[in-house]
Amino acid sequence: MASPFCCTTLVLSYVSIALVVTIFPTFGTGSTRLATTSELEMEAKALLHLGWWSWHGNDTRGHCRWKGIACNKAGSITRIDCPWVAVSGSISPEIGALSSLKSLDLSHKGLTGELPQSLGKLTLLEKLDLSNNSINGSIPLDRGNMKSLKQLDLSRNQIRGPIPPTLGKLTNLEQLDLSFNQITGAIPREIGNLKNLSELYLSKNELNGWIPLSIFNLSRLSLFYLDSNILEGPLPQEMENLKALRFLDLSNNKLIGPIPSQIGNCSVLEELYLSNNYIIGSIPFEVFTCPHHTLDLSHNFIEGEIPQQLDKYHYFNILDLSHNYLTGMIPESFRVSYKLNLSYNSLEGPIPEYFSHRFSSDSFWGNNYLCGNLSDFSPCPSKSSNKLKIVEIILPVLCFLAFLGLGVLLFLRFRAKDNIPEPNVTKNGDLFSILNFDGRIAFEDIIEATNDFDIRYCIGTGGYGSVYRAQLPSGKIVALKKLHRREAEVLAFDKSFKNEAKILSEIRHKNIVKLHGFCLHNRCMFLIYEYMARGSLFCVLAYDNEAMEMDWIKRVKIIKDTACALSYLHHDCHPPIVHRDISSNNILLNSNLEACVSDFGTARLIDPDSSNQTMLVGTYGYIAPELAYTMVVTEKCDVYSFGVLALETLMGKHPGELLVSLSASFSKNIMLSDILDPRLSLPSDRRVAKDIVFAATVAFACLRSNPKFRPTMKCASQEFHSRKRPVANRLQAISLLQLKEHDLYMDDEAKFQSQKSGEIVGLHASSST
Repeated sequence: MASPFCCTTLVLSYVSIALVVTIFPTFGTGSTRLATTSELEMEAKALLHLGWWSWHGNDTRGHCRWKGIACNKAGSITRIDCPWVAVSGSISPEIGALSSLKSLDLSHKGLTGELPQSLGKLTLLEKLDLSNNSINGSIPLDRGNMKSLKQLDLSRNQIRGPIPPTLGKLTNLEQLDLSFNQITGAIPREIGNLKNLSELYLSKNELNGWIPLSIFNLSRLSLFYLDSNILEGPLPQEMENLKALRFLDLSNNKLIGPIPSQIGNCSVLEELYLSNNYIIGSIPFEVFTCPHHTLDLSHNFIEGEIPQQLDKYHYFNILDLSHNYLTGMIPESFRVSYKLNLSYNSLEGPIPEYFSHRFSSDSFWGNNYLCGNLSDFSPCPSKSSNKLKIVEIILPVLCFLAFLGLGVLLFLRFRAKDNIPEPNVTKNGDLFSILNFDGRIAFEDIIEATNDFDIRYCIGTGGYGSVYRAQLPSGKIVALKKLHRREAEVLAFDKSFKNEAKILSEIRHKNIVKLHGFCLHNRCMFLIYEYMARGSLFCVLAYDNEAMEMDWIKRVKIIKDTACALSYLHHDCHPPIVHRDISSNNILLNSNLEACVSDFGTARLIDPDSSNQTMLVGTYGYIAPELAYTMVVTEKCDVYSFGVLALETLMGKHPGELLVSLSASFSKNIMLSDILDPRLSLPSDRRVAKDIVFAATVAFACLRSNPKFRPTMKCASQEFHSRKRPVANRLQAISLLQLKEHDLYMDDEAKFQSQKSGEIVGLHASSST
């Protein structure tokens, strides 16, 4: 039995524990309240330092009731939204003290100055809207600490400098708007880390370089605006990965190349803007399979026909295909409800009645061969008159053919014994020869191999046609270039086409893609070429992994091999052949990254009388400047295009603005090493470095504005095979000015004339021939 003393002790222990439990929470709560009060006073003082609530004097009490301020239950500031507060000046660094802030909206306030670095301390911030102000300086997100941020809007300010790569650390970001600023540099590939991003606005800046492929991994991206920048490079096929994309605007840039057919996989794309670029090729049918409400492809270099097989119930609100090189007839199978612009193309035939009732004539201006019931257009001939004319023409022809056929049969009957037919067989195991192939059999093989030119076999598009990969019954793989235009109605065309194809088929050079044959058919015509596994130089340079595989030795060899091929066309073919469209799209690479010139003479195949025409031929950015006023194509036009191509190969991208600066005062501070492709390290081998310098010297010699002072391709090719290297300085010490002024390939008379005209200044001290 327990003693009374033990019971008393036990009771006292319970009382003591109760007192401790009762008293200590009180002390703890009091201590927390004091700490919170201190933090709240600091936040209130920070607000006063911002200067936008100055009428409160030094009173830091009740700041949660100030206009535009919202707090949580503990009294910490969580939101600042000042629609009724007169805000001006710059944002004070004290803003970083508001550690619980989740939303900061100071848009349309006329704020100036730079953004403080202390913004990076707001680690709980989810919304930052500073749009429509006059804020300047750079984007202060160097550390990427604001990882809770979901919405960042700095649009319509005067922000300069590049987009910091650390922006890619804000992985919760859903909306990013940096449009209408003065942001420069390339788009960082780290943007591709923002997997939750649904809206990206980078319009109206000065962004350059290529669109990083990492962006096309943003599967939630719905609104994507990159218009009005200086972006270059191709339209990536990877855009098909943007399954949620509804609006895409890439207009007003310097994008080049064809529209990838893969864009048809963007199944919810409603608005597509690609106007004012350098887009070539035809419009892939897949573009029209998207549920577009708006499609703007105006002011480009698009050729071919508008797809005729459009769904009759495909409606557009806006369709603008103006200022291109479209041919053929306007399809009747689609509808446009609000705006249609097909002006300034080469369309022909009747304007569909549906359109003539809904749109004015200015929607069709600049198409000289259109007809219809609109002012400024001639009425179309009636069907009855057409039928009568056809009967009047066909009936006499049929009678003549009947008598002619009877005469031929009688003649053959008497001469049958002496008549030995020539076999239509393949030659030396090749596909067929130009002179004796059976066009019907070849056509059937091609149709089967490409599933009637199914888009799945299309590997590219160009100015004159689409290219398909086909495996023939023999197992041989060929490239088929299906030409856009069909001119069989011209009486002399078939003969001219065959003669021209015969000349080209006899060309045999290791650096020229072999033309195996051709096919003329009432449905289409195409050329059969040797297949090149790695595709075009343009595409290889467009992708980092492939471009890095093409090291400096391979790049110099590509330039050298191209020079050899052009020398052969200009000086060893009879008659000489002027290519007229040398570009990185027409330099194809085999599996070993060896270069072959393609599409040589294709323009002549398309236009048999082109030697007398004045239409500008070539790819924008490669055309010799004298063509703008002479319209006379010579070998020196190819030389200029080769110079552009050589620089593009060394730089990893089209020279672009560098070409413009050649005609201006050239900066001595621009070094050759500064313009070389940054994806490759500068060569450590001196021989390779000298080869690069020599290739650049040749390129600048070919880019001289006066064609008389450019070298011939034979001279350029011979110099590549010689062991002479014109510049002895280290690669890092050579400026573009030195290369431009070098008098390589100049005979005495040319030197005198060029020095007299000021084109060439003369040899620099470090050069030697």
